[in-house]
Amino acid sequence: SMAGSTDMAALQASFRKFAIYGDTKATGQEMTGKNWAKLCKECKVMDGKGVTGTDVDIVFSKVKGKTARVISYEEFKKALEELAPKRFKGKNKEEAFESICQLVAGKEPTNVGVTKAATGGAVDRLGGTTKYTGSHKERFDESGKGKGKSGRENIVDTSGYVGAYKNAGTYDAKVKK
Repeated sequence: SMAGSTDMAALQASFRKFAIYGDTKATGQEMTGKNWAKLCKECKVMDGKGVTGTDVDIVFSKVKGKTARVISYEEFKKALEELAPKRFKGKNKEEAFESICQLVAGKEPTNVGVTKAATGGAVDRLGGTTKYTGSHKERFDESGKGKGKSGRENIVDTSGYVGAYKNAGTYDAKVKK
């Protein structure tokens, strides 16, 4: 049997990398539902056929403690075990689990360090264009409180990023000046 050929250290490393993704305070011991979903998407656990976003959510709720909002590494393995037969139909439980672990082991969240790689000028000043998703989330800290001035110091209106979208159509014109 193939069981046991996955490097469990690599699986745990992936768990940790996804667990701390986007959360500077995270210890890597537990994973939120959001990061679990990210892992399932990026590691192709979710294939949209056997395993859908709904399956991923259901399994998360199923394996975590009743009042918990996160799962531990052990619960994470249980969740993968639950999804394995859906993702690898026709394999026995062990082989399916093995295959699903191999999808995850050694992976890390994408767009880690994207902002570090961005070089030069405007992009640096703006903290990397990747930060401008949703409604300028850099202006808020984790608890959702506005950071006020410090969160938007470097953002100048002429950048075309701000201004509540009323200048949406003027961006090109400004750039080409």
